[in-house]
Amino acid sequence: MIKLYKQGEILQKLCEKCSLHILCMPVLLKERELTDLGAIIRQSRRLKKGEYLFRAGEPFDAIFAIRTGFFKTMVNSRDGRDQVTGFFMSGELLGLDGICHNVHGCDAVALEDSEVCELPFTNMEDAGNILPSLQIHFYRLMSQEILRTQELMLMLGNMRAEERLAAFLVNLSHRLSFRGFAANDFILRMSREEIGSYLGLKLETVSRTLSKFQHEGWIKVEHKHIQLLEPWMLQKMVMHCQRAAS
Repeated sequence: MIKLYKQGEILQKLCEKCSLHILCMPVLLKERELTDLGAIIRQSRRLKKGEYLFRAGEPFDAIFAIRTGFFKTMVNSRDGRDQVTGFFMSGELLGLDGICHNVHGCDAVALEDSEVCELPFTNMEDAGNILPSLQIHFYRLMSQEILRTQELMLMLGNMRAEERLAAFLVNLSHRLSFRGFAANDFILRMSREEIGSYLGLKLETVSRTLSKFQHEGWIKVEHKHIQLLEPWMLQKMVMHCQRAAS
């Protein structure tokens, strides 16, 4: 019994910020299940800032849960530039892009020193047998990625520069809040140039729009430190655009 408690305590410490935590921790796992689950989920892999987790064209064999840190994904456009396609924080999954064709379709790069847990895809069926609700949870995570892609298409297709940046800050705030971090006071892990690449904006436009938001009293900007002073004004701008689009 003591051994089981210690294993559960170790598992909880390892997974407390993982995207699977809210699903796995309420489940009382038996000693054998803990051992089997530990064999399926490889704990863990550390990356330095600027290091690649995987590159476009590499064989796909695992999904990665971000324990700590921040990542960006990007693809190489036809004109040779790197196009940022997403930003991912602790508690989110990377690598889902490789499921379709068994190769990664993008690069994943650490924006700061980070740590991930590796979930070999061939073992996911075994994981589902140990925790049946695990499979449902992965479906939900995949659905979230679909919704995130749809939101990006809306930003790039219908929003003006100010609305795009407002939507980006609001989305980042909500994701941080969901994971227990400060929603309205945070450090941007990405550069303004990377934000511009993601939103389809020039670097100068991102900087100018942030300055405008600050002048309006909606945010406070100190280099990469962002405080949302009136987040409802940003949310109002986004909702107005969404209503207009519908």
